[in-house]
Amino acid sequence: MGAASASRGGSLSHSDHAAAPLAVRMRPRTLEELVGQSSLRAPGSPLHQVVEGGQSLSLLLWGPPGTGKTTIASIVSRSTDRRFVEISAVSAGVKEVRAAIDAARAELVATGKETVLFVDEVHRFSKAQQDALLPGVENRWVTLVAATTENPFFSVISPLLSRSLLLRLESLTDDDIRGVLLRALEDERGLGGSVTISDEALDHLVRLAGGDARRSLTYLEAAAGAASEGEITLEAAERAVDQAAVRYDRQGDQHYDVVSAFIKSVRGSDADAALHYLARMIEAGEDPRFIARRLMILASEDIGLADSTALQTAVAAAQTVQLIGMPEAQLTLAHATIALAVAPKSNAVTNAIFAARADVAAGKIGNVPPHLRDAHYEGAKKIGHGEAYKYAHDEPFGIATQQYAPEAVADAEYYRPTTHGAEAGVKERWERVRKIVRGQDG
Repeated sequence: MGAASASRGGSLSHSDHAAAPLAVRMRPRTLEELVGQSSLRAPGSPLHQVVEGGQSLSLLLWGPPGTGKTTIASIVSRSTDRRFVEISAVSAGVKEVRAAIDAARAELVATGKETVLFVDEVHRFSKAQQDALLPGVENRWVTLVAATTENPFFSVISPLLSRSLLLRLESLTDDDIRGVLLRALEDERGLGGSVTISDEALDHLVRLAGGDARRSLTYLEAAAGAASEGEITLEAAERAVDQAAVRYDRQGDQHYDVVSAFIKSVRGSDADAALHYLARMIEAGEDPRFIARRLMILASEDIGLADSTALQTAVAAAQTVQLIGMPEAQLTLAHATIALAVAPKSNAVTNAIFAARADVAAGKIGNVPPHLRDAHYEGAKKIGHGEAYKYAHDEPFGIATQQYAPEAVADAEYYRPTTHGAEAGVKERWERVRKIVRGQDG
């Protein structure tokens, strides 16, 4: 969204027209109309202070889809008569972020009118893009309202997190969703009493919504279009809604719990369980690039040299996801998931780098041995740099017996290969090579 788009006030500014989707037309306009989130709506709550007191306090809204994050941003804008500018992290870059903030600052200077900058899916912003938001927040040129479905302590940079009020939204209950649907059936902004709904059909839509108000209204609109004789029957609802997008477990941190189970299932070599969690993530609309990234990490963390082709498979899967996208990329993700699940496992690579870093952090640094130091500049050899260095290719087997590590860690053994898969062969060769390098081969 560029500056021109920002000057129009965002996509929610003119969303009340009759042709707008039902979910948009029924979006609550005040905190009193907001469904669920009783703790956030309580008198005297921080959100009330922002809405009623007009405070320029940036908000970070964390919660599952359809719980009211976009709605709260719209309420903040409406209730305080501020400009509303919306940016999607899916499509906007640093240039668009800076343009929106510059336009807000210009508006503030010229007219004194403040701007609510709503950033949807802020977790998809890179660090550089999130950094671009900081000047506007720090100088209060904008009231930032950022929404995320992911744990912000993992996905939002610390400076932005510390400058924002974090509000956690909970999944809506079935009673909440039922109320949303009944109101939409009667409200003039919604269906205005033009159709009725059977109890069975209502129960069906509530169940399929899975706590997502936006989804429930989308399904209701589709079912109303398929209704005959002015009533939404169970059959009409089932025809209109081909399938429900299966949500993550509604208890706890949905996103990270499911992806954690996915990774642990692959690590545990249970391909069937891994495919189950993969299917849940796909059906829930998880970003396939995120899944591919986690598989690339796992390929080194949990497989390593037990099967070096695992990393190649994971990287190829990530590239394929980028090139072809969903839904075809689900086949590639399944391919990679099964391949990594059935591959032999080793965490020797992981243990090796962690052990090496632990020694460095503990101060075991030491000087680079003189014979390994750079000897290409004038005068280097006069101070002993490169002297007595053995060129490995001139030695038997292409391996030279000489000290490579600093004295402080000369005897360290960081890489301890397992006997799993191809790493068994690596182990045999590495033990022979290490003895030759360290002069222990007799």
